Amino acid sequence: MANRTVKDATSIKGTNPQYLVEKIIRSRIYDSRYWKEECFALSAELLVDKAMQLKYVGGVFGGNIKPTPFLCLVLKMLQIQPEKDIIVEFIKNEDFKYVRALGAYYMRLTGTSLDCFKYLEPLLNDYRKLRSQNRQGVFELTFMDEFVDQLLREERMCDVILPRIQRRQVHEENNELEPRVSALDDDLDELAESSGEDEPPLPPRSKGRAREPGRRREHREHRGEHRSDHRADFRGDPRAEHRGERREHREHRADWAAPERPEKRHRGDYDNHREHRGDYDNHREHRGDYDNHREHRGDYDNHREHRGEHDGHREHRSERERREHRAERRHHREERREERRGRHRGEEERREIEEANALRAKLGLPPLRP
Repeated sequence: MANRTVKDATSIKGTNPQYLVEKIIRSRIYDSRYWKEECFALSAELLVDKAMQLKYVGGVFGGNIKPTPFLCLVLKMLQIQPEKDIIVEFIKNEDFKYVRALGAYYMRLTGTSLDCFKYLEPLLNDYRKLRSQNRQGVFELTFMDEFVDQLLREERMCDVILPRIQRRQVHEENNELEPRVSALDDDLDELAESSGEDEPPLPPRSKGRAREPGRRREHREHRGEHRSDHRADFRGDPRAEHRGERREHREHRADWAAPERPEKRHRGDYDNHREHRGDYDNHREHRGDYDNHREHRGDYDNHREHRGEHDGHREHRSERERREHRAERRHHREERREERRGRHRGEEERREIEEANALRAKLGLPPLRP
C-alpha cells in the first residue's frame, strides 16, 4: 500500500517511524487531499521541491482535524526515511526558512539527544519570522529561534508528542558537549566596559572645606562694620546739607515763575461744535460707503447669474464623451498593471528556479529546467 513504511527503514525508539504520530492524526493525514495529490510516490529527490513550496508551519486545525502540508511532509519523511546528510542540508539551508524548520522538526523526532543539541542549538541565532497556524485555523507570528527553543524544551509540538531526550547537563558532565555560551555574553561585557569608562571620576575632597563657614561669618561681620562707618560719615557731611538747601530753592522758584492763568469760558462750546461737525462728516462718509456697497452687490448678483448660465452650459455637455474618456483611461491603467505584473512574475520565477538549483546542487540532484 502507498501508506506503508519502506522495507529497509530502521526502527526509531523501538517502533515504526510512522507510529511517532498518533493514530487518529495519522489517519486524518492519509485521508487528506494534500497527501493523496502531492505526497503520492514522493521520493527524497522530489521532497526538496515540495519543502520549498511550504508557506507556514503547524499541526492540525479545524473541528474535523485537518492536517497542514507541513505535518503531511513530516509523516512522508518518516515513511521514506531520507538519509541523514539530506536532513543536515535542510537544517543548514539559509535561503528557505521553512525547509530549515522542516529539517529541524524531523531531526527532533528521529535524532538522538546529542544530535538534537548539536544541530539545533546553532539555529537559536536565526531570528527570521515564521507563519504558524493554530488549532482554530488562525495564523500567528513566531520566530525561528522561538520555534527551535520549543522543540528542545516542550513535550508536544505541532500536535505530535516529541520523544524524550537527555538533558544537556548530562552530556556536559560526560564531556560530550561543551558548556553553551550565549551570544549575548559578549554584548553584556562590552556594555559593562563602556558604562565603566563613561562614568567620570569623583573629585578629591579637600580638608579645608570644614573651615569655610567660619571664614564666611567673619567676612559678613567685617562688611557690616564697614557699611555702618560709611553711613555715619555720610550723615555728617556738610555737602549733603548744602544740596538739600539748593533743592528747596529750586522748588520755590518754580512756584513763583508759574502764575495762574484765567479760565477760558467759550473754549468748551467751540470744542463741542467741532465734535458734532466731525460726527456729521463721518455720517456722510458712511452713507457713501453704503451706496458703494449696493453697487457692488448688484455687480455680484450679475456675476452669479452669469455663473449659473455657465454651469448650465457645462451640464449640457455630452455624457457619452465623458464615459468614453473614463473607459479609455481605465483600459490604459489595466494594460500598465498587467505589464508590471507579468514582469514581476517572471523575475520571481527566475529567482526561485535559481535558488532551487543551488539547493539541488548541494544535494547532488540534477538542476531544474528554466
